[in-house]
Amino acid sequence: MSVLIAAVEEGSLSAGARRLNSPVATVSRKVSDLEGLLGTRLLVRTSRRLELTEAGRDYIEAARRILEQVGEAERAAAGEYNEPRGDLVVTAATDFGRRHLRPLATEFLAAHPKINLRLVLGDQSLNLVEEHVHVAIRVGHLADSSLLASRVGWAGLVACASPAYLARRPAPRTLDELREHDGVTFRSLTPFRIWTFERDGAPLVVEPRPRLVVNDMALAVQAALDGAGIVRAISYNVADEIASGALVPVLQAFAPKPTPISLVHPGVGLVPLKVRAFLTWMTPRLRERLDRPLPHEAAG
Repeated sequence: MSVLIAAVEEGSLSAGARRLNSPVATVSRKVSDLEGLLGTRLLVRTSRRLELTEAGRDYIEAARRILEQVGEAERAAAGEYNEPRGDLVVTAATDFGRRHLRPLATEFLAAHPKINLRLVLGDQSLNLVEEHVHVAIRVGHLADSSLLASRVGWAGLVACASPAYLARRPAPRTLDELREHDGVTFRSLTPFRIWTFERDGAPLVVEPRPRLVVNDMALAVQAALDGAGIVRAISYNVADEIASGALVPVLQAFAPKPTPISLVHPGVGLVPLKVRAFLTWMTPRLRERLDRPLPHEAAG
């Protein structure tokens, strides 16, 4: 299993052999022996790189989990350590990672000197098992029932603008008035790009004129701070700016219901000590950072 994983992660048998400090012939034989034992092909050897077959993809996911659990069990049985250690991979949305996870990650590493942390930030949800990710921070309702989740906060969608913009253009009081305003529009692969409101209990999509379109939320918020127009952002992206008065919420009576922010991890097998340490340490700290009223709650 270890040889197969090394070859796949490095992209070739020769690169896997270098990683394992083993002859290429030995690596090739071990992979062939494993395929013979299983009675199926795991790899397709092309001129450019190794490709996993469908059976290979399923097998390598299971192999990674098994090897991690075996290593954990062996170290515990041998009394090798009584503190968490090893590499830990955590994923989150880009702006959430920048605003909340990054500062806490530094404190976490100081408290756990034998853990190495890799943060994978992006606006597409990764498959935790396939991508070998230990923990994810997800915003929204969870569709995958195989994941274990712990809620750490709530995220609302907030339309807001700078006082300078609202001095030039009075704040919209209705959704119809919003259509006449300048908008800073965030375009991405996330569902939060859509300007969805609620009126009389029904969802309604209404957008201002897209005067500025960007694919980065931090840039969109900065443009709104500069007076470019009304921006629609997840509440944690503008909480500090709203608290300071740099941005002013509008149309909060039409804001959709907030969605949960959760720490999630695969629910298969034993949870490694390093993962338990991260969840135990991070959960109360994220709740503390996110424990502030959403703009419509503060107003009402």
